[in-house]
Amino acid sequence: MISKLREMQANNACLLATNFYNYETLRGILRAASNLNTPVILQLTKSSIDYMGLSVAVNLAKSSLEEYNVEGWLHLDHSITFELVQECLDMGFDSVMIDASEKPLEENIEITQKVVELAKQYGANVEAELGYIAKLGQSKEKTGFTDPEQARYFVQQTGINALAIAIGSAHGFYVTEPKLDLNLLAKIRTSTNIPLVLHGGSGIPGNSLKEAINLGICKINLATEIKNIFMQTLKSSMSHNEDIDLRNVFPSAIEAVTELVSEKLRIVNT
Repeated sequence: MISKLREMQANNACLLATNFYNYETLRGILRAASNLNTPVILQLTKSSIDYMGLSVAVNLAKSSLEEYNVEGWLHLDHSITFELVQECLDMGFDSVMIDASEKPLEENIEITQKVVELAKQYGANVEAELGYIAKLGQSKEKTGFTDPEQARYFVQQTGINALAIAIGSAHGFYVTEPKLDLNLLAKIRTSTNIPLVLHGGSGIPGNSLKEAINLGICKINLATEIKNIFMQTLKSSMSHNEDIDLRNVFPSAIEAVTELVSEKLRIVNT
């Protein structure tokens, strides 16, 4: 995945990184990628791993990539512990994210350095975060966009392969249309020489995503919209019938995920 992200960087291109939560959301994602013949990153958070079980989730992802004949990678999203990173690398993850962004800069660097050294043994990609990417819906108020000079220093000190930056996106749904600080993005790209990552891709207009890609974003994360469209479609379907057969109820929700991810893949790849 390291070389693929570097390829994206060299060509002002981008990979879509999609979180999955069960077999049905995974199937919806991979149907979209297969139909469009485009690569995709599959992401798991600790909560999804806890829900499905690490071995089950990994085997499900890898076997499904083969079944749908999709070029893809498995990425650990937002790990806050070294131990989970090691478990996932041992299980064959292609990429891991260590998120110590809420800690002081030097502590973030120290933790991230350890993960980078570990990941080298596996040939795995390492993503880290600098700045504060808001988590919408939480009462805790905190701000802090990524500083370009800090980004340069952080990348030099840690040796990471990709950097998630704070330029105005957030995790969750937006109340008003998000405004990405594209001037800041351009400065960060100038001060660093690695692929940049945009978290909180749900709800950001397509034209803003395209501008961000042109300015150096090589990976865009999509999570909230996937689980939302799946659950909203499922709720709507269940409100109109009392069918208890999951095989009859889930297909419409799977198709909704496929349509959503297809739309995002077209944005990212054009």
